[in-house]
Amino acid sequence: MAKIYTVDDYNSNVLKGKTIAVIGYGSQGHAQAQNLHDNGYDVIVGLREGSSTFAQVKEDGLKALPIKEACEKADYIHVLIPDEHHGTVYEESIAPTLDSSKTLVVSHGFSLLYELITPPADVDVFLAAPKGPGHLVRRMYKQGKGVPGLVAVGQDSSGTCLDKALAYSFGIGTLPAGVVETTIKEETETDLFGEQAVLCGGTVELIKAGFETLVEAGYQPEIAYYECLHELKLIVDLINEGGFEQMRYSISDTAEYGDYVSGPRIIGDASKQAMKDVLADIQSGKFAKAWIKENKEGRPYFTNKRQAEKDQLIETVGKELRSKMEWNK
Repeated sequence: MAKIYTVDDYNSNVLKGKTIAVIGYGSQGHAQAQNLHDNGYDVIVGLREGSSTFAQVKEDGLKALPIKEACEKADYIHVLIPDEHHGTVYEESIAPTLDSSKTLVVSHGFSLLYELITPPADVDVFLAAPKGPGHLVRRMYKQGKGVPGLVAVGQDSSGTCLDKALAYSFGIGTLPAGVVETTIKEETETDLFGEQAVLCGGTVELIKAGFETLVEAGYQPEIAYYECLHELKLIVDLINEGGFEQMRYSISDTAEYGDYVSGPRIIGDASKQAMKDVLADIQSGKFAKAWIKENKEGRPYFTNKRQAEKDQLIETVGKELRSKMEWNK
């Protein structure tokens, strides 16, 4: 069984008197920086030169500096910019400032596992990852609850890296909800797999296939949207609250019977084999190499695909229907 840490397991003195540089102020950056600040820590936000985000950081009551300057002043450097930028920013602005007194922090292990960055051996490295989007991390913190998280020690030069990771997890607001101990490899590979096979890739393609099946059979796109996309949130909320059992308790017996007899016809052995193939590409580094190459070449496939997805019927119909959902705004 996994080791799960709570507030009873951390030392509140570990981060006392330390300066933390949060690099980036996006979804996770803004939430984690504000939570750390509200917990009493000295936080600097590191931003690229000329970034328009400097004004937002100041409005939020934090101080911002250019990335290299922030890293020079910090004891902890938390890299929260997109994965594809880690290598360049690390080499230009972070690596020159690192020594044995510094600790490097990430919330996703991609750049460490696939060696976009290689920290010096005398630098502590750990992962502290909330299992939720930034706005939820911030909202739950303000409500005094927190969201669950993960911790992983990537490099333990000091012998106290886990203590640092747990104290940091308290600072960003995950420890009160419990954090699971993992490894850089496990977090990275399972995170990529979950996104691709289930949460984003798998779910989106399932919704699209259902919608298109109904529309191609002559049903109205609006009805297809409600049946294949709109109601999905209701089902996912039930599963999130009480597992499959609660979801099945809450739906009709007809729906439950259809679940049992038709679900395996849609997601069967072929789908599971495809998932295994996706996982193999992640484990071998094939996916990472393709993504890194895509960015180096200016994102031609990514950019074209993003626009093509926006132009689909399910998106245009959905946008129109959602504009009328006053209760959902």
